[in-house]
Amino acid sequence: MASLSFTPKLSLYPKITPFIFPCSNGGPSRIVFPKKMKLVCCSTSEQQEERPQQRTTRKKKKKTDSDADKGIDPVGFLTKHSISHKQFSQFLRERHKALKDLKDEILKRHVNFRDMFSGFEILGIHRHPERRVDYMDWAPGARYCALIGDFNGWSPTENCAREGHLGHDDYGYWFIVVDDKLRDGEKPDELYFQMYNYVDDYDKGDSGVTIEELFKKANDEYWEPGEDRFVKNRFEVPAKLYEQIFGPNGPQTLEELGEIPDAETRYKAWKEEHKDDPPSNLPSYDVIDKGKEYDIFNVIGDPESYERFKAKEPPLAYWFETRKGRKAWMKKYAPSIPHGSKYRVYFNTPNGPLERVPAWATYVQPEAEGKQAYAIHWEPPPEDVYKWRNTRPKKPKSLRIYECHVGISGSEPKISSFSDFIEKVLPHVKEAGYNTIKLIGVIEHKDYFSVGYRVTNLYAVSSRFGTPDDFKRLVDEAHGLGLLVFLDIVHSYSAADEMVGLWAVEYQIDGFQFHSLASMMYTHNGFASFTGDLEEYCNQYVDKNALLYLILANEILHILHPNIITIAEDASYYPGLCEPTSQGGLGFDYYVNLSVPEMWSSYLQNVPEHEWSMSKVIVSTLMGNVQCANKMLIYAENHNQSISGGQSFAEILLGTITGDFGVAKEPLLKGCSLLKLIRLITFTIGGRAYLNFMGNEFGHPERIEFPMPSNNFSYSLANRRWDLLTKGVHHNLFIFDKALMELDEKERVLSRALPSIHHVNDTTMVIAYMRGPLLFIFNFHPSNSYEGYRVGVEEAGEYQLILNTDEVNYGGQGLVKDYQYLRTTMTKKVDGLRNCLDVPLPSRTAQVYKLTRILRI
Repeated sequence: MASLSFTPKLSLYPKITPFIFPCSNGGPSRIVFPKKMKLVCCSTSEQQEERPQQRTTRKKKKKTDSDADKGIDPVGFLTKHSISHKQFSQFLRERHKALKDLKDEILKRHVNFRDMFSGFEILGIHRHPERRVDYMDWAPGARYCALIGDFNGWSPTENCAREGHLGHDDYGYWFIVVDDKLRDGEKPDELYFQMYNYVDDYDKGDSGVTIEELFKKANDEYWEPGEDRFVKNRFEVPAKLYEQIFGPNGPQTLEELGEIPDAETRYKAWKEEHKDDPPSNLPSYDVIDKGKEYDIFNVIGDPESYERFKAKEPPLAYWFETRKGRKAWMKKYAPSIPHGSKYRVYFNTPNGPLERVPAWATYVQPEAEGKQAYAIHWEPPPEDVYKWRNTRPKKPKSLRIYECHVGISGSEPKISSFSDFIEKVLPHVKEAGYNTIKLIGVIEHKDYFSVGYRVTNLYAVSSRFGTPDDFKRLVDEAHGLGLLVFLDIVHSYSAADEMVGLWAVEYQIDGFQFHSLASMMYTHNGFASFTGDLEEYCNQYVDKNALLYLILANEILHILHPNIITIAEDASYYPGLCEPTSQGGLGFDYYVNLSVPEMWSSYLQNVPEHEWSMSKVIVSTLMGNVQCANKMLIYAENHNQSISGGQSFAEILLGTITGDFGVAKEPLLKGCSLLKLIRLITFTIGGRAYLNFMGNEFGHPERIEFPMPSNNFSYSLANRRWDLLTKGVHHNLFIFDKALMELDEKERVLSRALPSIHHVNDTTMVIAYMRGPLLFIFNFHPSNSYEGYRVGVEEAGEYQLILNTDEVNYGGQGLVKDYQYLRTTMTKKVDGLRNCLDVPLPSRTAQVYKLTRILRI
């Protein structure tokens, strides 16, 4: 869990000097703000004079590079941002060539990329319509493979891969067929290829028509006169051909055959022999002969015959009449592996035999005390299969993400279920105004206290919370409420346990957040100091294969699912995270600004309020790089800040007080005021995506602590205090957070152009900026209030106060009166703008004004 508390060594924001603040563990952490930077996580180490030469080179290459016609430029995003760095540019070109080679290698073995990425459709256990279950696994180092479970008494010999054809190939794939069991008194099917439709109850195959009658009907109705001639007489064509070549009394043995002339000689002799034949005697094909060596091998058919053959549909209608329904199958056969059966895969390896949970299992019972983990075969009858009712919501212009953990989502000290989450949490998320939920710890993992980061089976949702169908219902209900559903997927962590396997599956999921990419992309797992020099992103510590995987994953996800959203969580801010893959980027839709929560956490715990820096730290950290800010996902705090040893901001500022203000009014007022300021500025100053962790919207007063040996496996802190929603300061904070979501819904704050920050004063601790027609003003000073604070605005007119953090229903004092809510500009140049406003600004408060009427002067 070390990476959950990882403090990034790098912050990439322009024109800022280094700023040092102490970490929660007591050690200093340096966040570097390079003075000149043209691109997120990029710094120029080469002179700008080299750019013209680079452009010339690119133009020359464009004439010879076939990819240029397709709009592909391996260093395109560097050129766009005027970045000149030879080493990194060369690295991008080499990476692009490696990607092309990888794609070529993939296409040698697969029809297309969809075929490759749909491997989960054949790997693992799948029902085959020919009354059987097929199991396929990949284990190139194994010598023997068998499927074991309670369906065969856990026997390692009863259901094993056959030797030879289809049992084991040269690529390490094992294939096992488990035939359904014939019921007592029933006879086997007449056709060995008899198929069954396991979903529908119809029984076309029981219509009373025999197989012989059906085949005769197909022959009579399908073939045109004469077309079935060669079907009925298989040897007529080769016999005729033999007679044409050698005559009616041709040789009968190889010795009599003698030497056969070459094809060209035989073809010319045949043409000469038949030059005077009428056209009706000639076959419906010919050989091109234009005097070139290869012409005699190019056979062309009669166009009319070809089109007739091409238009003919295969006789599927007759074939499907032999396919029987589920009732017929259930009457004659018992399922080879019943629904709910426990199973594992057995291997014999050079190191001896071992058992493990199949990597592609969709339902897994994790290891319990004294018991091994096992997979559960999930094949419910059709009447019990979950049927989707709602369509996916459209992709919104801005993301308001509610991060959740299903297990701790209840109030009781236990593991909550998917059903509990549907009943209690989804309605709250909708009421709170969010449009997306992001689920962490849903994919099956080894230990509950690992928060889902010791992944075991990436195709399975955790059985702790319910069945696969229960999870489908959660996604479906969320979609019905207009909520997108994202999953947090963890590639960089996996359980070091040979009982388990890897990968991922979709349940109509709308997006994925790729967790802790630095642990994948670097051999040092991201635990190195970064200065921002591009050399650090292309040196010997960079794992090129990981980058190729991420590029390919993004390309395929977006091709197969155009509305999918991918988010990169990378503490190193790798260059081009959100740039198109065709232009040298990694292809993500958003990247997470990890510096923001670390900044707020350090300030709240280690820096006195009056020493907070408005310009060098707060504004610069929140803004990130303006060129990539519209791709930024920003949050004040997520689950990292409050899990296992950490503290939520509310716990830091409010302690464990859960009642009304009472005698503790001053501490609560301070804490509540700062929480609102932090959330409002974080929400409105960044990119188009904002995230909040479950419970933080109402200032959850307790940290999260999963049951583990150190706390005697207690669930007392592994839940959420939903009862606080209606009480005191927590109710006030929730009402305020709801107002933030409504502000974006009504005013489209996050989807607007980036804010223009025109007023930052470290002495008064006031920040002001415009975003569209909205003016945001913050007073972070712990004690100074201003009766008439003057800030500049561009447009002259009337500005209406539409959000005030000091309102009583938000837990404030209500110092700004109703008559002060409408302000009119004065014609005076302030902050470099033509007009200004005088506003009352109490300490630790913020205000949002909207231009409601423009005055023409």
